[in-house]
Amino acid sequence: MATTLARSRVARSLYLVLGLLSLAIALIGIVLPTIPTTGPTLLAAWAFSRSSERFDAWLLRHRLFGPIVRDWRAGLGFSVRAKLVAVVAIAATFTVTVLFAVERTGVRVALVALAAAIAAYVITRPTKRTA
Repeated sequence: MATTLARSRVARSLYLVLGLLSLAIALIGIVLPTIPTTGPTLLAAWAFSRSSERFDAWLLRHRLFGPIVRDWRAGLGFSVRAKLVAVVAIAATFTVTVLFAVERTGVRVALVALAAAIAAYVITRPTKRTA
């Protein structure tokens, strides 16, 4: 997938900031098991593809994040391990939030629905075959 840079300098700057923030979350996710890595990495790749050819190329070449982005762009999907980690992280973080951080029933129901939708999305993506 070729980069499709935003026309506006302001938009490119905003995409770059979004990409850097997403990548920071992905880096935290490497250390903390309850924070996902794959989603923020893909969001960073999308943002970089609209903000900077240099950052997009750097991310594609990165030894940790590059394979995730290259596989996604090639339509290969996620490995079984990545899907499992993502679903467990979604379940853990949303469970803690629903049980301990939110008191309103409507918000709890909405969060459970959101968690289910995100998990379903991850599960239904193509599964990368390993050699």
